[in-house]
Amino acid sequence: MTEPRRIAVARLWHEANSFNPVATALEDFQRREWCKGAEALAAARDTATELGGLAAFLSEHPHWEVTVLRCTSAPPLGPVQDTAFATIRDEILTGLAGQDWDGVYLSLHGAMITESDLSPEYSLLRAVRDVIGPKPLLGVSFDMHACLDPSLTDAADVMSGYHTYPHVDMDAAARRVLDMMERAFVRDVRPAIALRQLDFAPLSHGMATAAGPMAELVDLGRASRDAEGLADVSFFGGFTYADTPNTRAALCVSYWPHQDPGPVVDRLATAYMDRRAEFHVSLPSAQDAVPQALDRAQAGARWPVTLVDAADNPLSGGIGDTTALFREMLAVKSDLPMLFCFFYDPDLVARAHDLGTGAPIDGTLGGRIAPEFGDPVPFSGTVAHVTDGRFRNRGPFEYGREIDMGRTAVLRIGHMTVVISETCQSANDPAWCDLHGVDLAEFALFGIKAKNHFRAGFEKICGPIQEVDCPGVAPADMSLLPYRHVPPAFYT
Repeated sequence: MTEPRRIAVARLWHEANSFNPVATALEDFQRREWCKGAEALAAARDTATELGGLAAFLSEHPHWEVTVLRCTSAPPLGPVQDTAFATIRDEILTGLAGQDWDGVYLSLHGAMITESDLSPEYSLLRAVRDVIGPKPLLGVSFDMHACLDPSLTDAADVMSGYHTYPHVDMDAAARRVLDMMERAFVRDVRPAIALRQLDFAPLSHGMATAAGPMAELVDLGRASRDAEGLADVSFFGGFTYADTPNTRAALCVSYWPHQDPGPVVDRLATAYMDRRAEFHVSLPSAQDAVPQALDRAQAGARWPVTLVDAADNPLSGGIGDTTALFREMLAVKSDLPMLFCFFYDPDLVARAHDLGTGAPIDGTLGGRIAPEFGDPVPFSGTVAHVTDGRFRNRGPFEYGREIDMGRTAVLRIGHMTVVISETCQSANDPAWCDLHGVDLAEFALFGIKAKNHFRAGFEKICGPIQEVDCPGVAPADMSLLPYRHVPPAFYT
């Protein structure tokens, strides 16, 4: 009979944009994901998330006796308030204290910052190690865009990151960590981690794993892992909008005691640096891209021709408030139907719900939070539809996860359809279309504040997709941002 394992699990997942003026509060965590115990596992079952991976693993390993402590995440905004982080950290540490654990698994993002700590997740890792002592195994999973602090190797024993972007392997990343922990228990050995930081900060725009430099690196890492019998090889790009000393490319190897990871790390670090230039992107402005997109739509391209404003992508810490792309779409001389997603404006959503479907409505869109990224745009239209903002993803990105966008409304402004919402969340799953009564094939142009995650669910149902570079807190031109900790040599 297999010996029982007493394992604690906790999750604290957040990606902070240093240039987003909206701080992340405890309420942001409580609204997006706030669970523990059997409830957390039940809600995550059959989802493509870390906790979904845990639930699947436990169904195959009944000898694991798991205690699920606080599990939470918040949408990417500005730095997390110190009080919010302390509340979550202290609850996790209290749950760990005074217990005899065989191991602990933490699901972290790796690019959180707080008001006073540029590396809070690693502060948490060290605190967890202090509480549980030196004996229990400590495993951790990270987002591909983690800004990896070298100190994690002193606290954690095994780790893995997402190997895909869009991140459709969140559950698999958790499974990799849990499998490594189980193998360590069975072999009665203690694995270790080798981490190498690199002196450049690649743009996530060029980090998709369907093809390109990161796809090639992931394949090299998988081949090296298999050939050398390593526990895991993961590549990280850092999150370029978290201004920290650890914002840079990195690679990480989890290995077994008899192995020397040095040659593999050297070889893969060289392969990463050799591809540095391939991560660079050059994007057209909205002023140039919108007329070109309209020409393509009129010339027979599949509808909708899609324009992606990555500089205001909520999953890059965007504010859902910039207006450059929207303004250019309104300005083109065409009556072809267009769709814009989205503006974050709770007050305007409340007005639309109060007025009701079919009612006239006017006001301004955007420029509410940071008018330096585009003045507000006056509008006059009608309320076409209102929703409660709730749906379940149908994947592949975060498949099965329940989404709460807050209330939303659909406005009609001439030939333009605009979606507004109570929270700063974009469309990253086709179920968003169902919620809003949208058939994308009916729109010539589709403007969206998004980036690569959008492609996972929408690439098959959209026509040509073009990213554009607009003013915002997450631009492709990193020289526009006032970095304090990321040297210009990392991105020039």
